[in-house]
Amino acid sequence: MIHKRIRPFNTKDTYPEQQLDNDLCQAVVTGKSIYLRGQVAQDLDTRENVAVGDPAGQAEKVMENIDILLRECGAGLENICKVTVYLTDIRFREAVYRVLGRCMKGVYPVFTGLVVVALARPEWLVEVDVIAEFE
Repeated sequence: MIHKRIRPFNTKDTYPEQQLDNDLCQAVVTGKSIYLRGQVAQDLDTRENVAVGDPAGQAEKVMENIDILLRECGAGLENICKVTVYLTDIRFREAVYRVLGRCMKGVYPVFTGLVVVALARPEWLVEVDVIAEFE
C-alpha cells in the first residue's frame, strides 16, 4: 500500500536551534486512514507561534491547522475518530476542551487527555493529534 505524505519537512528547518535532522510530515494518508502529526499553535506556512500564553487561543489555532490538513487529505473534521490532547497544565483543560468541543460538535470522536511536563517549545501549552477515517 502506498502512503501519501502531506507537507513533508525536516526538523533542522523547524527547530534550527536544536541539533536535529529528521524527515517528517504533517499528515500521512494510508488507505482510508489519516494520521496527523500533533498540532500546536503554530502557523503551518510561516511557523509563527500564535496565542502565546492563551490556551483557548492556542486550541483555536490547533483546530484551524487540523481542519486545513484534513481538507488537504480529502477529508474534514467530521471524519475524526480519535483525538489525543496534550496539556502542559491541568488548569488549561476546560478552556481547551470548550474550543475542541465546539469545533467537533456532532462528530463524537474518542478522546484521550494527558498532562505532560512540556511540549517541544516552552510557549506551546496544548498539542492535539488526530486519526481520521474517510471513504
